[in-house]
Amino acid sequence: MTCSQRRQQGFALLIVLWTLGLLALLGAQLLTTSRQDMQIARNLLDTATLEAAANGALQQAIFRVLDRSSGHWNADRMIHLLQVGRARVTVQIEDEADKVNPSIASPALLRALLLQVGADPGTAAAVAASIVEWRMASNTPGRPNPILARYAGRDFAPLGEPFSSIEELGSVLGMTPELLGRLRPHLALFTDSDPGAGTRDPVVARALTAIGQFNANAEERGEELVSIMAEARGQGKARYGLRVVVRTNGNPVGRRYEILSCERVWN
Repeated sequence: MTCSQRRQQGFALLIVLWTLGLLALLGAQLLTTSRQDMQIARNLLDTATLEAAANGALQQAIFRVLDRSSGHWNADRMIHLLQVGRARVTVQIEDEADKVNPSIASPALLRALLLQVGADPGTAAAVAASIVEWRMASNTPGRPNPILARYAGRDFAPLGEPFSSIEELGSVLGMTPELLGRLRPHLALFTDSDPGAGTRDPVVARALTAIGQFNANAEERGEELVSIMAEARGQGKARYGLRVVVRTNGNPVGRRYEILSCERVWN
């Protein structure tokens, strides 16, 4: 065999090795992509399964709230454990009347509540005043508004209307995400009066006591306003949470409840 032939064979062998290496690399890449696609599909399936479980648990909780037999569930913050398919769901029901509505609460009550969740006195007073200003601000053409002027350059400004969501409080001057996170469990949006002395929220109760405010609204109501939190947990760390606010009408016929808000808490 001549030197030229040996060189040609060497080049051919080198090309074969390069080809095999390229095919191995492509195969590994396809295998990795396939595994990633399978994991994405599995995650989507797990999320859909947990979402369905949380929704099913919410419907059962609403039924229990409406049930006036011994199977009735009270809005007492008790944890109820349900098994929906392979998912375990925890359900907690709260009475929204136990909480403070930032759209109607007085500056004194807001300040007291902020103090109870850990705000310092200066911050509590400033944020309480900002909350009241937010819902009272109005923009009259041709007349400068000092409240709106303080929000100049910001993405959001007050509209002089009740709060449409708890998240909207995050745009109030002085409010921080951490402070709002501590405040959120004690706030409601759909109530039309301040909590009474019998509130089952201990933080709200301490705030009311601090300002000597005791609203006599504990009479029997024909309707309930409750929030229901359902958290579904799957295998591993997978979980999905839904929170709804429901108003019942207290009547045995007709439309017996109305869902006022629904939010996904996590997944």
